[in-house]
Amino acid sequence: MGDTVGVSELPKEPVESFPGSARHDFEWRPGETIEVDGELAEVRARMFRDVLGRYASGVTVVTTVLDGRATGLTCQSFTSVSLDPPLVAFLPTRQSRAFASIQRSGTFCVNFLGAGQRELSDVFASASDDKFAGVDWTPTPATGSPLLAGTVGHVDCTVHSIHEAGDHYLVIGAVVGLAAGDVDEPLLYYRGAYRS
Repeated sequence: MGDTVGVSELPKEPVESFPGSARHDFEWRPGETIEVDGELAEVRARMFRDVLGRYASGVTVVTTVLDGRATGLTCQSFTSVSLDPPLVAFLPTRQSRAFASIQRSGTFCVNFLGAGQRELSDVFASASDDKFAGVDWTPTPATGSPLLAGTVGHVDCTVHSIHEAGDHYLVIGAVVGLAAGDVDEPLLYYRGAYRS
């Protein structure tokens, strides 16, 4: 694992590794792109992606509110970490502007998308400046982070710790609220495509 960064050590302003836009050489996951240097590195990255893409995962949208503005990102890399205390984790890319807001706010909500929410996943995976236009959401009771309507479930968290992990960050969240949603069938991602 990379170096551990305590929440109190995090910069209050987005760090320079979160550019507003960048050229990306290949698609990685919903909402994530990675730059690689050289043909051999691209071949290795594609192989890595293709093999790990055979592991089906759920699709989430991770949200927060910073300075009164809601923001979020689509994230396939999410997992439970601990039952006691209740901890979860997600892995945003270093280039994620939405993660820069999560980093500064210190809170986030992981929304587990339902099978009918592919469009919502695409919106939050985009570079749009207003991803919440027309999106139905309410603030969570504990942190005020956006809880999207029509999800399978959600966990509401405060940032517990952030670890450097190659071209991503490993963000561990302390769960302060959670609930099952009103939808049973999840949205899945498998071999580069949505499934249900």
